[in-house]
Amino acid sequence: MSLKLDIPVVETDRLVLRAPREDDLEVIANFFASERSQYVGGPKNRAESWRVISGHLGHWVVRGYGMWLVADKATDTAVGSVGPWNPEGWDEPELGWHLYEGHEGKGYAFEAAVAAKEYAAAHFGIPAPISYIDPTNSRSVALATRLGATFERESEVMGKPCHVYRHPKTEGF
Repeated sequence: MSLKLDIPVVETDRLVLRAPREDDLEVIANFFASERSQYVGGPKNRAESWRVISGHLGHWVVRGYGMWLVADKATDTAVGSVGPWNPEGWDEPELGWHLYEGHEGKGYAFEAAVAAKEYAAAHFGIPAPISYIDPTNSRSVALATRLGATFERESEVMGKPCHVYRHPKTEGF
């Protein structure tokens, strides 16, 4: 049996949102080996990082949408991940994001999140997602606020307390 996975490619001025590939493993494993990954289930070892790639691809198969790898358009360098995410245990679809080391402060997360949110509204029927954010993750709180999201409630995800931010409904949806 052959399964063809058709993950859409979304482009912005500087970025390409695309499917994660096996050759992205090195940068993903480096991210998950670091403390930076603590807000997205890390740290993880290399084998667990490979399973993250497989899990992201599997989410696309099961849900019909998922996280994209975010790459610099000019170089195809992986800079992070972004997209709608709704694994078992989530209340509803989340707009999630994270950047790999060295790519902060360039506006990549904002640019990618806007594109992912608009695409999710137009193609996946997700006009007003939530974002689960650890209250100590000041960078993600700042990004959610910049995206127009507002604090909605306290919750728990993956056994940890978090804050739920609600993104405004995408215009036209």
